[in-house]
Amino acid sequence: MNEDLRRALLRARLSEEDVAARLGVDPKTVRRWLEGRVPYLRYRWSLAAILGTDETDLWPQLRGAGLRSAGLRAVYPHRDAVPREVWLRMFGAAQREIAILAGGGCLLAENEGLAELLTERAQAGVAVRICLAESAASESAGDTFRQNAGTVTSRAGSVLACLAPLRDSTEVEIRLHRAELFQRIYRSDDRLLVSQTVYGIPAGQAPVFYLDQADASELAITYLESFDGIWAGALPLPAAP
Repeated sequence: MNEDLRRALLRARLSEEDVAARLGVDPKTVRRWLEGRVPYLRYRWSLAAILGTDETDLWPQLRGAGLRSAGLRAVYPHRDAVPREVWLRMFGAAQREIAILAGGGCLLAENEGLAELLTERAQAGVAVRICLAESAASESAGDTFRQNAGTVTSRAGSVLACLAPLRDSTEVEIRLHRAELFQRIYRSDDRLLVSQTVYGIPAGQAPVFYLDQADASELAITYLESFDGIWAGALPLPAAP
């Protein structure tokens, strides 16, 4: 429980609903902040401004965090160097949320058992969001997403075949994006694996950051805000024919 935030709201005579309306978020989000989750940077600054205080008065753990605030656990020279066990252990430990932002989604196909593991976590109540490039559902790079037709093309059948176990779960949402990716993001609760984009280098050969403290690390929050922005503009995956 964040007692500092609770007391500040009481002094300002603001309810969860009041704060949610001013910041444009769901009241449940404000409740999670009161329960101890640290908001994204833009919400911390906005809320601190509303309450007339500094963000470190509401979240003392941010004081003097220094380099530790980066939450950097490890750096891998390229994605292929991340041991399969790291992927499985990270996603297998998820209790609240799994989020994946990728291009063609080949990670799921390359790591045997990963799709099944995500299905298992979804069945345990973990919210799973997967956002893949629209081209993953096209016969060629020039094809467009058949939103109106409500079907996927033959190539989607092979590219997205690894998602078949996930598509019937109510806890899993799959969307397609058109964004030019500068990173691939893989989240499991408070931990992230972020594959960078390096010009002229295949995605699998680019460096990977392993981050934790996803709700307090400025570096992690930057990537999470990028994910949320792309997710908001992505389209739902059409139903299987």
